[in-house]
Amino acid sequence: MATNWAPDSWTAAEARQLPDYPDAAALAHATQRLSSYPPLVFAGEARNLTTDLARVAEGQAFLLQGGDCAESFAEFHPNNIRDTFRVILQMAVVLTYASKLPVVKVGRMAGQFAKPRSAPTETIDGVELPSYRGDNVNDIGFTAESRLPDPERMLRGYSQSAATLNLLRAFAQGGYANLHQVHRWTHDYMGRSPWAAKYAETADRIGEALDFMAACGINPDTVPQLSQTTFYTSHEALLLPFEQAMTRQDSLTGDWYDTSAHFLWIGDRTRFDGSAHVEFLRGIGNPIGIKCGPSLEPDALLRMLDTLNPGRVPGRMTLITRYGYDKIEAHLPRLVRAVTREGHPVIWSCDPMHGNTVKAATGYKTRPFDRILAEVRGFFAVHRAEGTHAGGIHAEMTGQNVTECTGGAIDVTEQSLADRYHTHCDPRLNAGQSLELAFLLAEMLNAEMAERRKAA
Repeated sequence: MATNWAPDSWTAAEARQLPDYPDAAALAHATQRLSSYPPLVFAGEARNLTTDLARVAEGQAFLLQGGDCAESFAEFHPNNIRDTFRVILQMAVVLTYASKLPVVKVGRMAGQFAKPRSAPTETIDGVELPSYRGDNVNDIGFTAESRLPDPERMLRGYSQSAATLNLLRAFAQGGYANLHQVHRWTHDYMGRSPWAAKYAETADRIGEALDFMAACGINPDTVPQLSQTTFYTSHEALLLPFEQAMTRQDSLTGDWYDTSAHFLWIGDRTRFDGSAHVEFLRGIGNPIGIKCGPSLEPDALLRMLDTLNPGRVPGRMTLITRYGYDKIEAHLPRLVRAVTREGHPVIWSCDPMHGNTVKAATGYKTRPFDRILAEVRGFFAVHRAEGTHAGGIHAEMTGQNVTECTGGAIDVTEQSLADRYHTHCDPRLNAGQSLELAFLLAEMLNAEMAERRKAA
């Protein structure tokens, strides 16, 4: 694919947001061991995702990408994995039923451990220590020992990712995703949500359709898609020593793939000219994403697209916009027009989370749900005005009954944030808020499809 590239060529470029490991020999030992471990995903699966995403880029499918802000070692439990998977299944069913479009499901799971930080250190009560950079780098505990970057943590991250992927594959292919189970995906604690009732109505109609199909001889035995689903994993390719160690050359094609996940993305803080992260990702065959914030100029984006996708392969590039509800309609059109003018085949996906983070009066970092919805509305409005396709959503969410984002039908107030605020990093949507977001997206997709039919 890429010329003059090797898995370690990033080391000659400028690398930001990487930890400063105090023991170079320990780092080399850990990455050497990782490089001998089996891949977590396979090149063929990554190619399948590129094919699926090409349909999204053409407006024939929708991308649903969601999961934890940052996975943690402490909260690693099969129930947590299952509950987030359940919410993504629910959201996908709502979107598919309403829009009649297939939904490509990608989890921020099985590898989302490293986090960029706004400053290399933090100070509490006059004590300054290195910032917490995710569980595969250091520990969230505020002690000098906890905050010391430890390369052995990458090995634990690998093991947790492998176990998570094993469970996700079982859920996706072993019957849990059977559409006949659609009623059973609802979380018990969502009983008082009006969106749970609306979901139950949708599930009833799906059940009726399945009964009719079964009478016609169409059932999970004859159509496996009714009992299985395809589920991909993704994370930010931030910790480059780990990503390099997980990069393998495909025996069928000779191309290089990062086998830590199906889909990798470059964050808003690491996408710049001469970036080590851009240099690394340009050489792998996985589909990749770029976070696009207010500081990204159209010319810089076009240069990155030329670097990362010179062959203009459909499905390879996803542009994940993160502006804030009050900025998206002013900034996004310039990027959309530039990319459209140059003919790059991209997916436009909306991250309505990162630009809408505020500090509540109670001191908790939160994201008001009405601002999240407002950014999604602005995203669709821009694409409607520009004649382009609003292709996806990228949300930090969880199946746990957390109180981290304010608002929603089950109103989370600033005063109730402390009730169940569990995130290791940024606030996440809970299951009720995620489902509410799915119904809003379904309305907007319906409107977009109606406009496209009218234009045709």
